[in-house]
Amino acid sequence: MEELVIRDAEVVDGGGGASYRADVVVDGGRIVSIVQEAAAAGCQRPKARRELDAEGLVLAPGFIDMHAHSDLALLRDPDHSAKAAQGVTLEVIGQDGLSYAPVDDRTLAEVRRAITGWNGSGDDIDFDWRTVGEYLDRLDRGIAVNAAYLIPQGTVRALAVGWEDREATPDELDRMRRLVAEGLEQGAVGLSSGLTYTPGMYAKDAELTELCRVVASYGGYYCPHHRSYGAGALQAYEEMVALTREAGCALHLAHATMNFGVNEGRAPELLSLLDKALAEGADISLDTYPYTPGCTTLVAMLPSWASEGGPEAILARLADDGTAERIRHHMEVIGADGCHGVPIEWDTIEISGVSDPDLVDHVGRTVQQSADARGEAPWVTARRLLLQDRLGSTILQHVGHEENVRTIMRHRVHTGGSDGILQGTKPHPRAYGTFPHYLGHYVRELGVLSLEECVAHLTSRPAARLRLPDRGLVREGHRADLVLFDPRTVAAGSTFEEPRRLPTGIPYVLVDGRFVMEDGRRTDVLAGRAVRRTTR
Repeated sequence: MEELVIRDAEVVDGGGGASYRADVVVDGGRIVSIVQEAAAAGCQRPKARRELDAEGLVLAPGFIDMHAHSDLALLRDPDHSAKAAQGVTLEVIGQDGLSYAPVDDRTLAEVRRAITGWNGSGDDIDFDWRTVGEYLDRLDRGIAVNAAYLIPQGTVRALAVGWEDREATPDELDRMRRLVAEGLEQGAVGLSSGLTYTPGMYAKDAELTELCRVVASYGGYYCPHHRSYGAGALQAYEEMVALTREAGCALHLAHATMNFGVNEGRAPELLSLLDKALAEGADISLDTYPYTPGCTTLVAMLPSWASEGGPEAILARLADDGTAERIRHHMEVIGADGCHGVPIEWDTIEISGVSDPDLVDHVGRTVQQSADARGEAPWVTARRLLLQDRLGSTILQHVGHEENVRTIMRHRVHTGGSDGILQGTKPHPRAYGTFPHYLGHYVRELGVLSLEECVAHLTSRPAARLRLPDRGLVREGHRADLVLFDPRTVAAGSTFEEPRRLPTGIPYVLVDGRFVMEDGRRTDVLAGRAVRRTTR
C-alpha cells in the first residue's frame, strides 16, 4: 500500500491551466497517481497508509526560490522555517557572484569577510569543503529544503586573479574557464555574477563572454546581478542580453527591478527590450521579489575604486581622512557605481542589521535619522558604521516603485525570487514572506495575477530554467515536492516592523514526499538535498 493519499485537494498543477479537484497519491518520494473527481464520479478511491483531508486547500508544486542567500543558513539552521514555512522546496544559492566554492584557504577567508553581511561570519560553520562538488556533498548530509548551486564568478575571479581591478591574463582566464567547467561537471546549474560587487565587477564583457561559453557548453545558464539598477539600468540589461547572445548562453536576470527615481514608470521599456530579444530567439528568464525596497550591505554602496583589493584594503581607505572624503564626494555628489550611478540619499538607507552588538541602536533607522540623532553629517555616521562593524552592516534601500514591480511580475518569463538575506536584527521581510505575499497580496487582494498563473511563475517556470524534468508540476512520476495552502487566508506574516513572523495559511509542505511542515509547524525532517545539473 502507498504511503500517502491527499484527498479532495484543489490541484493547481503549475502548468497554468484551470485547477481541478483530485486525490493525489504519494509513494517513494514521487507522485504515483492522480485521481480526478473520484468522489463525485463514484469511483473507487485510492487508499494509502496515511490519508490527509485537503478539503478547502490548494495543492501545488513546491515553490522554487530562484534567488536565495541561504548558502550557510542551510547548514547553520536545520529548522530553516524562513523558507520551509513559505512552501519553498528548492532554493537556488551561490548568487550575486560571491559564495564559498570553489575556494582555497586564502580565498575562503576573503570571501567570508566580504559577505559577512549576507551570511554571517561563518564562525559556527565547519568549512570542510573547497570544491563545488564537496559543498554539494555537504548539503547532501541533510538540509530542510533542496538547493541548487550557481558557480560564483566573483569568487572564481578572486581565486584565479585576486581582488585587483585589472584584466585577467590569458593563463588566469584559462584557469577561470577550468574552474567553471569543473563546477558544472560537479553539479552546479550555472554561473552567477555580482557586477556591482568586487571583484566580479572588474571583469570586462569579453571575460564574462568566455565564461558564459563554458556555461553554455554544459547546458547551464548565466545569472547576473548586472552593472546598474539605477542610472544605467536599461543599458546594463541590454549589455547582458548581448553578451549571452554572443556566448550562446541562456540568461536569467537576477532581481530584475527598475529602481531609483530615474526609472519610475520605465518597466515597459525593460520588457520591450526583453520581448525583442525573445522574438529573435534569445533564451531569457528573470526573477523578482514582490516588494519595493532592495536589500544589500552598506559597503556595497561604495565606489568600486574604494573596494579594490578586498576587505582590508577597504577598511584602510575608510580609516584615512583624505581618502574617506573622496569616497563621500563620489557617493553624495557624483553617484558611485556601488549605488548604481545615482547620488546616495541617506534617508533611503535603513540599517537592517549589524555584526557588532554595540551598534544595534542604529538598526531600524535610516542613516540620516541616526546622523540627526547624533548631530552629525550622515557620511560621518556611515563611515563609523563601516569601520566599527568591519563592513558587516546590512541595509534596506527604499528606492523601488510599485508600478514597476507589478508590471514586471506579469511578464511571461517572470519567476519568483526572494533575494532573502537572513542576517540582521531587522532583515527584509521578503526573506520570510515572498511566496505567500505573491499569493495573498498580489493574487487574492489585488488580482495582478490569477492563482493558476502565479503558481506557474513560482513552480514550472523556474523548474524549466533549471532543466529539472521531474519537478515544478503536479504530475504522475514527478517528485513529491508539494505545498498545500488555503487560498482564502494565505499571507505573509513578515512585515518591515516584524520581519521574522512566519506566514499564515500554509499548513503542509512536503519535500521528497516527507512532511517538513505539518499542521503549520516545522517537523524535524531534513529531506532536502543538493539538486545537481545532470545533463550536458
